[in-house]
Amino acid sequence: MVMDDDDPHFTMPPHFRCPISLDIMKSPVSLSTGVTYDRACIQRWLDAGNNTCPATMQLLPTRDLTPNHTLQRLIQIWSDSSKPPQTISPDQANQLLHRLHAHLSLKSYSLLAQSLSSLTSFAAQSEDNAAFLAAAAAGILPAMISLAGEVRDLVVLERIVSFCNILLKHLDSEGLRSKIDLGNFDLKLGVLLGLKQGRVGLRNALVKFLEFLAKHKCVEINSNSISEDDHFHRELLKLISTSSDSEASGAALSLLIRLAQSKRNRARIVRAGGVAAVAAAMGEKEKEMGAAAIEKALRLLEMLAGSKEGRNEIGNCVAEVVKKLLKVSGAATEHAVAVLWSLCCLHGDKRAAAAVVEGNGMGKVLVVMQSGCSPAVRRMCADLLRVLRCGSKTSGISWYDTKTTHIMPF
Repeated sequence: MVMDDDDPHFTMPPHFRCPISLDIMKSPVSLSTGVTYDRACIQRWLDAGNNTCPATMQLLPTRDLTPNHTLQRLIQIWSDSSKPPQTISPDQANQLLHRLHAHLSLKSYSLLAQSLSSLTSFAAQSEDNAAFLAAAAAGILPAMISLAGEVRDLVVLERIVSFCNILLKHLDSEGLRSKIDLGNFDLKLGVLLGLKQGRVGLRNALVKFLEFLAKHKCVEINSNSISEDDHFHRELLKLISTSSDSEASGAALSLLIRLAQSKRNRARIVRAGGVAAVAAAMGEKEKEMGAAAIEKALRLLEMLAGSKEGRNEIGNCVAEVVKKLLKVSGAATEHAVAVLWSLCCLHGDKRAAAAVVEGNGMGKVLVVMQSGCSPAVRRMCADLLRVLRCGSKTSGISWYDTKTTHIMPF
């Protein structure tokens, strides 16, 4: 396995190099000191009569060499994925699928990961290739989904999830959903491991994977054991706050919306700091999230406003909700109105009403009411204006200040 360090395709992780030769290790083995070397290099060192670890110079109580299978597998996977992409034909893809079945039955996960990497590269070459792969590999999808809940190797897990996402994305368009039997999978262990310990790419892929499965009713998210784990809610919220992938943020929000259909899960989301996390993301990452994700964020706040704990938290971020009125999209505006109406009108939150007035929300609500919004939202706007006008009379703020209002068409 020879690598050219000057080749821009390759950036070798430093721990893949043997400390003696500084070359990539072909057969990594560990001494009793815990330091790993290439077998040929350390054997020559020991055969020369040395009784110390070359890196630490510690005396060796034993000259035994322990194969580092995990590191060897990571080196092999990195080596395969770091090669410049090669064009794969449909016939070659079919051959890889046959191998995939064999690797799956033998539970040969390192070989499985290599085949999945090649098939994912084939799908990335064109949309036609992705559709071809979805049709050809649909039968193996249930086994691959189930495996995602079992494997503990994060590299293998990422390959599995990325491959499944390609197939799941094409289930509807290719008419494949009715041809395969997808049950209700329990993926809790694999998903939580990946969300907690995986790199950014795996975490993004996992939330898209779960949302695909929930959409196709392969996972009943509210009856699945994962929905009862507070860590799951926290990891979804963390991803919304940190991911620069708008699709991943949107998928995480979609999952939280599904979870929030349950009263117990709404409480979990609030306890996990969901309101503050969503409000902060809307303010700090508005451009990265995009209109669709902002709409989902406001929809989630609308649902969380159904509980006392949720309303208390939303009361601290009313200004951010007001900013989204007439700014992002018609759907976002309508969800924002519903949030404000729930706080100010349905539950009489005077602190929230004062924040709406201070943020020039009255003028915006008036413009929304006069635009092409739905009848239900128009009624909410009328209720809001009545409540806000009463409050503004005592504060001396004019309720008809629309000078800075920008109208977003519905």
